[in-house]
Amino acid sequence: MKFSTFVLSILGAATCVSAQNTNATTKTAELLEGLQKAPTRLARLNVLKDNKDWLFDFTSGLGTTKNAGGNITAANVANFPALFANGLAMTIAQMEPCGMNTPHTHPRATEILYLVNGEMEAGFIEENGARFVHNTLTKGQGTLFPQGSIHYQINTGCDPVLFVAALNDEDPGTSQIAQRFFGLPPDVTQATLGDVGLQEVTKLAIGIPDNMAIGVDKCLKKCGLTRGSQTMKQQQPRDADNALPGTK
Repeated sequence: MKFSTFVLSILGAATCVSAQNTNATTKTAELLEGLQKAPTRLARLNVLKDNKDWLFDFTSGLGTTKNAGGNITAANVANFPALFANGLAMTIAQMEPCGMNTPHTHPRATEILYLVNGEMEAGFIEENGARFVHNTLTKGQGTLFPQGSIHYQINTGCDPVLFVAALNDEDPGTSQIAQRFFGLPPDVTQATLGDVGLQEVTKLAIGIPDNMAIGVDKCLKKCGLTRGSQTMKQQQPRDADNALPGTK
């Protein structure tokens, strides 16, 4: 009887959280609709009439993804309507020892990153013909990733690190390079890679970890860690046009 009561209390709490999330989503949609219709900044202020509409809690779990290599919380116009028409967004991330924010781009924003603690490797490549830019950051240092550049960060230490990043668009977008490339039609990916068979393409495509992944082998060896299992939920969706061999 006590166990049944306990289970019911858990289910009730889960229902309550689900209802809160639904209510928050509905409110966000309503605020964004009002902001889009508001003709002036003063009118937008009147849409965001609750003082808490101007508050974003980076510890609430809103906008957070958690993977093997760490967790990342993004405040953008989709979850923080106050950013509407203000031209910026912010990300806070914790990377586990040897964690890596895998190569990606922000198609609509330049990013400036500040390292709160520890040590980090960061690099980027811009357009065709550009050189590779690489730096090792220590506590209190920052770096910049130009709009559209392919960039990454690696925690090269054996303790967690925290970084804060600002982006100059309220809807910066993120495109993970590996997932998107291997989400193309397999024969296109095969031809791009040269002398690689379709089976190899398929194996690579289904083995790509999510964005906050476990990093490079030299760090794992230094820290006495193993790669272990990783989540793979960010794969490119498949349909008849980009299906892997044997899955059509």
